Amino acid sequence: MSDMNKFEEGLELMRAAEKSLKTTLLKWRPDFETAADQYSKAATCFKLAKSFDQCKECHIMASDCHRQNRSYPFFVDSAVLTCKDLSNLVDVAPLADKAANYYQQQGSYDAAASALDKAAKIIEPTQPENALRLYQKAADIVSGEDSPRQAAEYASKIARILVKLQMYDQATDAIRREIGLHQQSENIAAIGRLAVALVLVQLARGDTVAAEKAFKEWGNCCEAPEVQTLEMLLQAFDVEDPDDARRALNNPFIKHMDIEYARLARDLPLPEMTSAGPPKASVRPNAAPSYVSPNAKNNQPNSQGPTPPTASGHQDDGDDLGLC
Repeated sequence: MSDMNKFEEGLELMRAAEKSLKTTLLKWRPDFETAADQYSKAATCFKLAKSFDQCKECHIMASDCHRQNRSYPFFVDSAVLTCKDLSNLVDVAPLADKAANYYQQQGSYDAAASALDKAAKIIEPTQPENALRLYQKAADIVSGEDSPRQAAEYASKIARILVKLQMYDQATDAIRREIGLHQQSENIAAIGRLAVALVLVQLARGDTVAAEKAFKEWGNCCEAPEVQTLEMLLQAFDVEDPDDARRALNNPFIKHMDIEYARLARDLPLPEMTSAGPPKASVRPNAAPSYVSPNAKNNQPNSQGPTPPTASGHQDDGDDLGLC
């Protein structure tokens, strides 16, 4: 019964808000401030009545009234949260874009990035592509405000989603961008961890040369255990030793990296040792000729037939005997 009463109260507040927006002969301009307040109260009533569709619409109307009145659009953020309660995440990304645009128009860039970040967290498990776009927009906003630490945070989220989506080429670019942002704030430890992540992503791309280049470029920022593990891993891929590669990937500090990189290391294809086949016959260059026995010629049959008799042979003796 109380839910129905709250629902009716919400409808009454909506009608009052619509009345505040109407103009008359004596009222030339809509009262946006009053209408926004009434829509906000109506949204609260609908939320208590568990009528989330009307709640979302009231939040959006309240935000539009605030925009017309040139005040901050806080209620778009509330509409995003209402979509979460409604389990209707389709509208989250468009509403977040709308809120970010409102905040940017007001010059509140941090609030715009925060609105995008909140919405991206909501839809990331089910809509990683849309979450990626929102994080990229937030990173672009804060990058223009000379905030490298916050931009690095968004760049990290972008890189992890790209790894999750197996978009490794774009992930390498995102990791390098994050490294550049950490260079601005001189966060050497973070650069070392990202060097490990970059090597793993390059190996996932199947490019061991690029992985070695990444290690040579950023390995000086890694700690000693990280350096030893990366050296073992790269050496294992170079000599195609799956056992050493598996041992390196099972290192505790790799398993305790961000979940996307830990899964990448777990699922990384190990190098396969080339199987050795039977030895092939080969001719050694500049080898000496094969040994031939001097008696071999006497033992070989004559291809021209029997040896013709000589004058002093036994055949002549036989002829002489025959004549006798």
